[in-house]
Amino acid sequence: MEQQVSFTDLNLNTPLYNALGDLGFEYPTPIQAEAFNIVASGRDVVGIAQTGTGKTYAYMLPILRHLKYSTQDNPRVLILVPTRELVVQVVEEIEKLAAYINVRVLGVYGGTNINTQKRAIAEGQDIIVATPGRLFDLAVSHVLQLKSIQKLVIDEVDVMLDLGFRHQLLNIFDILPERRQNIMFSATMTEDVDELITNFFIKPEKVTIAVSGTPLHNIKQERYEVPNFYTKVNLLEHLLHDRETYHKVLIFVAFKKLADKLFDVLEERFPEQSCVIHSNKTQNYRLRSIEQFRSGDQRILIATDVMARGLDIENISHVINFDTPQYAENYMHRIGRTGRAEQQGIALTFSTEKEQAAFEAIEAYMGITVPLLDFPAEVDISKELIEEERPQIRERNNPIKRKDEDAPGPAYHEKKDKNKKENLGGSYKFKIAAKYKKPKTRGDKNYNKRNKKK
Repeated sequence: MEQQVSFTDLNLNTPLYNALGDLGFEYPTPIQAEAFNIVASGRDVVGIAQTGTGKTYAYMLPILRHLKYSTQDNPRVLILVPTRELVVQVVEEIEKLAAYINVRVLGVYGGTNINTQKRAIAEGQDIIVATPGRLFDLAVSHVLQLKSIQKLVIDEVDVMLDLGFRHQLLNIFDILPERRQNIMFSATMTEDVDELITNFFIKPEKVTIAVSGTPLHNIKQERYEVPNFYTKVNLLEHLLHDRETYHKVLIFVAFKKLADKLFDVLEERFPEQSCVIHSNKTQNYRLRSIEQFRSGDQRILIATDVMARGLDIENISHVINFDTPQYAENYMHRIGRTGRAEQQGIALTFSTEKEQAAFEAIEAYMGITVPLLDFPAEVDISKELIEEERPQIRERNNPIKRKDEDAPGPAYHEKKDKNKKENLGGSYKFKIAAKYKKPKTRGDKNYNKRNKKK
C-alpha cells in the first residue's frame, strides 16, 4: 500500500509549516502533491483537476516558498481569475498561507472605485490577484507596471474563456515580459484552452489528477423527476423543513430571472434564511450574501453557474440542482461545491420531462447512472406553469390578426435641398488626387499642369 504524502515531505519552509499547522492541514491533496515540485522548478505548468481539490494551494505553496522578500514597488506575481468573488477568495487564501511571511497582496476587480486601487498599487505590491478587465484598465493607465512579473497564474481558465475574456487575456500577454513562468489551472480541458496553451506556453508540464467527467467519489448523487417549477418549489420546501439535515444548502438555477423568482418564493416560506447571488446584483450585495452563507447566518444560497464557480465554502451539506444544466461539465462544477477537501457531500437534481435528455447526457459523460428517488407522496403536484413553461403559440399569416393602428410607424419626410447633395464620403480624397496628381519627381514641378491639360 502506497504511503500518503504529508506536507513534511514537501520542501516547504518554517513560516509555511506554521501557517498550515494553524489551518489544521497535515496532508496535501493529490493535485497539491503532484504540482509542487513542477511549479517550484520554474517550468510552465498546466494543471487539470476537478473543482474542490485544492488548486489554489497547489500553485501558491511553491510560489510563496520561493518568493524572496523585496521592497520593490512593482508586483512579481500575477494571478488572473474570472470573477470578483474569486479575487476576494484567493486573496484570503494567500493571506492565510502568508500569515508568517512578509508579503504584500492586493486584489483588484471591476465594480469598485479604480482610484482606490490605483493608490494601493502605488504603495507597492508583491502579488496582484485580478479579473482580466480591471487588470488591463490599470495597466493601460500606467499605474500598474507589469515589467517585473515573473510568474503568471491563470486560474479557472475555462470559465474565463466562456465569459468572453479571451481578448483581454491576449492583450495582457502582449504587455507581460516574455521571460516568465506560466501556470494554468482548470477543471476542464477544452479546445479553446488547448489553443491558448499551444500559443503562449513553452513545453508545459501537464498534471492531470482526475479525468474530466469523473464524479467525485465522496459525493452522493440522487435525483427526482418533477413536472414543473412550482412542484419543484413544493419539493424543495418539503426537504428544507428538515433543518438539521439540510443545514447548509446551495441551490443552482440556470438564469438570473429564475434565481430571483425562487428567492422571492423561499423568502415567503423560510423568512430570513436564504440569500441569492448573480451578476445583476451589486458587488457589495454579492459579497455580503456569500459571507452570510459562509458564516451560517443564512442556510440557503441561490446562485447561477458563473457566480458560484470556484467558490470555496466549507461544510455545504447539499447541492441542489433546481434545474438540469444543459452542459455536463456545468453539472460537475455544481456538485463539486459540496464534498470538498475529502468530506462527504450530497447532490440532488430536479429534472422535468424536457430535461431528461440533458440528464442522460450527464450520466453518459460520467459513466454512471444516478439513482432515481421516489417522489414524496405528501408533496403537492402543482399544475400552475410559469411563463417559460407555457407552450408558445406562434401565429403565422393570420388574416384576422390586425396591426396595431396606434403603433408608431417609420418616420419619413422629404429631404431639404441642401441635404440632397452628393455625399462624397471617403471617395472625395480620391477624386481630388485624380485631379491634382502628385509629381513623380521633385524637379518635375510642371507635371500636374501638363496632365491637367490632357
